[in-house]
Amino acid sequence: MGKVLTEDELVAAVARERAAGRRIAFANGCFDVLHVGHVRYLEGARREGDCLIVAVNDDASVRALKGAGRPVLPAADRAELVAALRAVDYVVLFPETTVARLLERLRPDVHCKGTDYTTDTVPERETVRAYGGRVAIVGDAKDHATRDLFARVRSAEPRP
Repeated sequence: MGKVLTEDELVAAVARERAAGRRIAFANGCFDVLHVGHVRYLEGARREGDCLIVAVNDDASVRALKGAGRPVLPAADRAELVAALRAVDYVVLFPETTVARLLERLRPDVHCKGTDYTTDTVPERETVRAYGGRVAIVGDAKDHATRDLFARVRSAEPRP
């Protein structure tokens, strides 16, 4: 099971992982309500490295990205759920709407994004290229979305 760390704790953990010769993969997202698309994305990201770090947006950045009423689950809960996945080694919360600053600090070997991106549309692609990292598109087709799940729940008939 993965561990939820502060950013400073994660920097130290990454140094230990690198000293052991491990390749670092990095993924990020809101993970507001964990679903199969998230699991497949993170499993794909894990295949890109020996160690997987997942950065989870804090509550304020989720609101900025997704709008009022989000997140549904608080950041600590979302981080704990992501950390419980077999593919994940470390989880860190971050306050920005992109992970560029965190990528610059950690310099993972591979920055993984889901299939709703291409290597040319990843917002942090230039940051990753500047320090010599690689961008990878991982996971299955973007057929799963938290907003679609919420819509299905809202439209469901109440049970008698």
